[in-house]
Amino acid sequence: MSSSAPAAPTRTPSRLTERFATLAQDGRKALVAYLTAGHPDPATSVALLRGVAAAGADVIEIGVPFSDPMADGPVIQQSSQLALSHGITFDRTLELVAEAQLDVPVVLFSYLNPILAAGADALTRARAAGVDGVLATDLPVGADPMREAWFGESGLDFVRLVAPTTPAPRMAEIARHGGGFVYLISRLGVTGERAALPDDLPATVQRLRSATTLPLCIGFGISTPAQARAAADLGDGVVVGSALVRAAGKSVDEAVTFTRALRAALDAR
Repeated sequence: MSSSAPAAPTRTPSRLTERFATLAQDGRKALVAYLTAGHPDPATSVALLRGVAAAGADVIEIGVPFSDPMADGPVIQQSSQLALSHGITFDRTLELVAEAQLDVPVVLFSYLNPILAAGADALTRARAAGVDGVLATDLPVGADPMREAWFGESGLDFVRLVAPTTPAPRMAEIARHGGGFVYLISRLGVTGERAALPDDLPATVQRLRSATTLPLCIGFGISTPAQARAAADLGDGVVVGSALVRAAGKSVDEAVTFTRALRAALDAR
């Protein structure tokens, strides 16, 4: 009879990990699409989630509406206020995710307060609804180790934000406590559409590359297919938020058409 110790259990790769691995094998870049839950109304929100995924988004970030979204610009702030007027809460957001039944990974994008207010089993409920990862915009590494452990032990990939001013050692520390991918903020300030990518973005990406092996997705200010392609040349993917939310506020068709244009730009590299 063998006396060797049993092998340690291994965690099954998440859908985010698998998606980025497949993209890397295929030489393609990720399109991460942000939509606010319940915007412009709950029924349309589900149609948007399904339509944007079918149009070529590799990952859906679904934003939990919050009454004080300090990191967001006017487009996402307005979408959040409209969603709140429709009664969209943390749990209603999860219901929309479950109803959409998406075949792409879903990242719950939220400020910390709505998650905490949802209770101790909030992340367990999120995972059961079909969420694969979570991004808490206002929980920096080291700020609350017990809370960070709660996120880290949830079974969800804990996606972390990195700012362009973050020193390389801090970048490495942030990445060590994250999973799925690293969200690189391309510029300081709030979310919103911009005319051009910042000049120092290549140097920022290089610093982050040296600090982690996680995939890097670049967001904040990417507003056009051309900008998406330029950012994708630097990173492993792009996050498009305000421009897509603006299109979503017009119609599902407008959002789907815009998503297809982004996908085509990324695939035409």
